Amino acid sequence: MRNLYQTMRYFNDWVETRRSENQVPHLEQEGGSYFITFRLADSLPQELLHRIERDREIWLSNHPKPWCDEVFEEYHRKFSMKIEEWLDAGMGACSLRPVEARGIVEASLLYGAEERYDLHSVVVMPNHLHVLLTPNSGWTLARIVGDWKRHTARQINELNHTGGAFWARSYYDRLIRDPEHLERVVSYIRRNPEKAKLGGSEFSLWESEGVKALPVRG
Repeated sequence: MRNLYQTMRYFNDWVETRRSENQVPHLEQEGGSYFITFRLADSLPQELLHRIERDREIWLSNHPKPWCDEVFEEYHRKFSMKIEEWLDAGMGACSLRPVEARGIVEASLLYGAEERYDLHSVVVMPNHLHVLLTPNSGWTLARIVGDWKRHTARQINELNHTGGAFWARSYYDRLIRDPEHLERVVSYIRRNPEKAKLGGSEFSLWESEGVKALPVRG
């Protein structure tokens, strides 16, 4: 039986990539696998968002496009990783902390599996979530994430008797480069609750059988 190392579709230098930007840059490749992060609309204070946007504008002015892969990596180190540190601080109302809300998110992710994508791993945190998946042919990340957000926002707003924007518009994605990158992502997802100092009732972790079989610590 082939394991996930052998079946995972890694970034391929010889395959065309699509670069786009909707508030943040995205790099997609047909047949690629992705580590995705998206967050709640109130998860970061406007002051912090304005600060990182100012820093981002300065950085962008010094790094004109098109970007090579190394520049994409630098961008994610400076901005995406910093945002993830802030998210782990538990800012905002943390509307995903109740088990009922997390259940809605997890059910939506599992509902689209197989037909739209192979779902490998997901952790639902109080104000954001991380997902490892491989889209099926014809399904873009923008469409997949957009459907998730619409369905879950409607259901959770109904659950809480609330309205307005639930998810932030942007999301962050990284193509899985190789088996070592895959191991780092699996470990990051598993350890994110511990890193954020969460109790066992404050998060939900789901892994496919392929991910569970990987010899990854943490």
